[in-house]
Amino acid sequence: MPKTLVIAEAGVNHNGDEALARELIKVASNAGADVVKFQTFKAESLATSRAPKANYQKKNDEKIGSQVEMLRKLELDHDCFFRLSEFCKKNNIQFMSTAFDLLSADFLVDKINQDILKIPSGEIINEPYLLGHARLKKKLILSTGMATLAEIESALGVIAFGLQGSKGTEPGRDSFLSAYISTEGQELLKRHVSLLHCTTEYPTPYEDVNLKCITTLASSFGLPIGFSDHTDGISAPIAAVALGATIIEKHFTLDKTLQGPDHSASLEPTDLESMVSGIRHIEMALGNGVKMPTSTELTNRVPVRQSIVAIEDIEAGEYFSEKNIGTRRPGSGMHPALYWDVIGKKARCDFNKFDEITL
Repeated sequence: MPKTLVIAEAGVNHNGDEALARELIKVASNAGADVVKFQTFKAESLATSRAPKANYQKKNDEKIGSQVEMLRKLELDHDCFFRLSEFCKKNNIQFMSTAFDLLSADFLVDKINQDILKIPSGEIINEPYLLGHARLKKKLILSTGMATLAEIESALGVIAFGLQGSKGTEPGRDSFLSAYISTEGQELLKRHVSLLHCTTEYPTPYEDVNLKCITTLASSFGLPIGFSDHTDGISAPIAAVALGATIIEKHFTLDKTLQGPDHSASLEPTDLESMVSGIRHIEMALGNGVKMPTSTELTNRVPVRQSIVAIEDIEAGEYFSEKNIGTRRPGSGMHPALYWDVIGKKARCDFNKFDEITL
């Protein structure tokens, strides 16, 4: 199967410290992840002073009051992100960052040459943001946490419209729908967009993960589907690959006990490495779906299978019956499926007990 794209989500777990961000890059690279991803934003462009902190943010970062105050502490400037992208090249891992505003998206594309843009779950209803990203004509990964199927479809309509280049048509609900249902729009979505199943809860209880949504999204939209995981562990992302996920995104940290909104729901370095290893093992284990013996299985046939043998001494001229023949290992003699054909036949020679039967 194609290799799963494993995105190690550093996010804001650098706590606003470039040195810590560099350590996270080294950890992601050493773990075998394909991509290390950050978040690029300006606090004032993302939230107002009235925006409350989410419950998980309150729980994991009690020291800072409002959401915008928290975000200010977690900002890195554009120059820093450029340096981090260069540091990624030296550490043989792809750099990526989620832009939470269009100026940041332009920076990531124009200055860092980022060729995949990640749209976070919170922006799936932000149509100006979606349209701006689509017009950059890059690959898009769209997280679907908190969204309904109808909201995902609406977002894809905006993106299809943006990918088409508008062609003189003003943006709006009707033009988005027309773009979405058009043959060209669907082809552009298939070339440019992947969806991530996601539950926006940190950490996500297993009963809320709903991995079967991976197949639901695949059948509903016909796009590549991945999984952005917020559970406390590595079993869900590994299972997601078995269900067909082609992208796995998982938060990680240097230390789960660090102060900050995402640390406690993130993997530590050894667990990140175990997750990547588990995904690679599952990729191999899934195989190609063709049921046929492996080369190793073929060599095991003789010692493991059975053949027809005498289960007591048999004299020449005696008739074979259920009383004097049976099956035993090894499988180097007559095939057990011929057992019923042998019954009633006359022995042409003497057979000692457990000799392989021949006709």
